[in-house]
Amino acid sequence: GAEVGDEIVLVNPSEVVELMKKVPSGKLVTIVEICKSLAKKHHVKGCCTLTAGIFIMTAANAVEEEKKEHRDLGIPYWRTLKADGFLNEKFPGGVESHKALLENEGFKVVQKGKRYFVENYQNFLIEEF
Repeated sequence: GAEVGDEIVLVNPSEVVELMKKVPSGKLVTIVEICKSLAKKHHVKGCCTLTAGIFIMTAANAVEEEKKEHRDLGIPYWRTLKADGFLNEKFPGGVESHKALLENEGFKVVQKGKRYFVENYQNFLIEEF
């Protein structure tokens, strides 16, 4: 948690979406990299992962809503993973849908307990935004 005096940035949705849009096919990112990038941009120690997580989920839902209207927002949200490479059960269609979208792009999704993650996800992480 944030202590008084810690410098964190409360991210804004457009900044999160901007980073999500930059993840090319064959690459992945986790909320950790998104937060590190935003913290660096704002010259602070960290970002609020809770807020960033909400914006990631909101973007995913917006993509699926617009798809119904035959509009493409250009946000490959499924390439954004939770910390430690876990799939996001809050994405539209839940884990099953997230898994299918990733497998479609050639990623290997494996189960660990009740959760799913991308095998060797570290090898696919985007280095710099």
